[in-house]
Amino acid sequence: MSHVLEVARRRFQLILIKPSHYDDDGYVIRWWRAMIPSNSLAALYGIAAECAERKVLGDDTAIDITVIDETNTRIDVAGLLAQFRRHDNFGMISLVGVQTNQYPRALDIARPFRDAGLPVSIGGFHVSGCLSMLDGKAVGLDACRDMGISMFAGEAEGRLDMVLRDAAAGELKPLYNFMNDLPGIGGTPVPFLPKDNIQRTLGLSTSFDAGRGCPYQCSFCTIINVQGRKSRFRSADDVEKLVRMNWAQGIHKFFITDDNFARNKDWEAIFDRLIELKERDGIPLGLMIQVDTLCHKIPNFIEKSRRAGVTRVFIGLENVNPDNLTAAKKNQNKITEYRKMLLAWKAQGIMTLAGYILGFPADTPESIRRDIAIIQEELPLDVIEFFILTPLPGSEDHQVLWKKGIEMDADLNIYDVEHVCTAHPKMSKQEWEDIYHEAWALYYSPDHMKTLLRRAVATGVPLARLVKVLVSFATTVPLENVHPLQSGLLRLKTPSERRPDLPRENPLVFWPRFAWETFRKHASLASTIIGLTISAFLISRDAKSKTYMDQALTPVADDEEETLHLFTQTAGGAAAVSHVRKVAQLTAHS
Repeated sequence: MSHVLEVARRRFQLILIKPSHYDDDGYVIRWWRAMIPSNSLAALYGIAAECAERKVLGDDTAIDITVIDETNTRIDVAGLLAQFRRHDNFGMISLVGVQTNQYPRALDIARPFRDAGLPVSIGGFHVSGCLSMLDGKAVGLDACRDMGISMFAGEAEGRLDMVLRDAAAGELKPLYNFMNDLPGIGGTPVPFLPKDNIQRTLGLSTSFDAGRGCPYQCSFCTIINVQGRKSRFRSADDVEKLVRMNWAQGIHKFFITDDNFARNKDWEAIFDRLIELKERDGIPLGLMIQVDTLCHKIPNFIEKSRRAGVTRVFIGLENVNPDNLTAAKKNQNKITEYRKMLLAWKAQGIMTLAGYILGFPADTPESIRRDIAIIQEELPLDVIEFFILTPLPGSEDHQVLWKKGIEMDADLNIYDVEHVCTAHPKMSKQEWEDIYHEAWALYYSPDHMKTLLRRAVATGVPLARLVKVLVSFATTVPLENVHPLQSGLLRLKTPSERRPDLPRENPLVFWPRFAWETFRKHASLASTIIGLTISAFLISRDAKSKTYMDQALTPVADDEEETLHLFTQTAGGAAAVSHVRKVAQLTAHS
């Protein structure tokens, strides 16, 4: 029986682009190697590749997929337009996973393609969040309508076939809205990116979501209004499949992007499968997960995390003042559990990272300085990521301000959780931005970083791994003026990639200044690396380091609620302790 290989008569060009956004000088934020891989891009590529395999546009039509993450790859507009012309302009540009701060850049990317008459679609948290929480026109969505960009709200599993067929027929709809019909993700195509794309990230790591949705009600969060409050999960089989697909191309490090993996009802089955892949099949898994502050109460969760390959854990700490947590409806965070939880991770030698939000209603510069000092002294945290409380479109916070007509900054580019976008009851805009920048310097002081290195030796956290992370988090804000999560290795920019509303700089001015800035930044970076490396070497050789102990590493004591500043310096802290004691008394007598 002979098989004749049929060559596709037509080739549909699907260009998947994850936009970056502009820095304060108006230049696209792009790196030779970016820090974080895009899960939205991986998810869309996985779905699109499966569509291509199924030949959803017909047996005579192939789908060629081009993947571009602008944080690490320059978009060659002229080259892409030429690619389309070679195929009779048959295809579509899809702007993927567009967040609010990336929305202005996404429109700028779309403009030359729309001018050439090519179909463009846009999806992600901005479009989905605005359509789920506002009136369908607010926050710039009319710009898409005016340009003829098709908006996609919701998730693409089971829906991309329709969009591709419409685009191929020249009938792309102005809006595809699936916000009221979120799909199950078990058994669907798994997130995947070819190695060529993954090689453009630091550490050769990729990402996947094992679940979507969150049952909590944090008012600053967009996830609950975009991915829903009902959790949906991938199976252990799905996770094994994507791990094996990546291992086949030499990739074994993953960021599991679930907002809270500890609430995944199938966490144990997934961890058991990962443990099997690691211990039986020899795949050297390295994982980073995100969890809540009560994960240590789940039997075996932390122990199995380590065996499954977790080396870093990100915890949504958000604040140490219970008054602020209550104001944000984050009542699931119990400060009385913070130390127990962090020490449990430390006992497994796992690096702890925490998100910390600045700008809750009770915050002042003085209270923020006090709280950072408390964290440094009393919580065994390795890394803190500071964020400015931002009313992101798609969040309840934004919806409330929008309905009340309270002023918010019109420039969506700065809705990146590192700029002030609205007023604060106790701080001016300048005070708020100043304390945000000061917070990084306070926490990542040379003395405190040495303390973190000593704690690492005492708890079995690999020193070299911690040094790399500390270098990034200590230097990115002062040197690059962007958040470390938006950072990378070797900043790249060109005069042509400036916001259209800003003047184009003379190359004779731009390039010498850029060369000098690059040299100056890397000289400072080298100094930090050398200093931390020397400190790490000396601390590792010090016999006392193995038995190092301070207040943060001290086991939880029965009377510490009377003595630690964590519980005594805020009215909310004292109230939280009182509540825990009252519950303990009631349960003891019942």
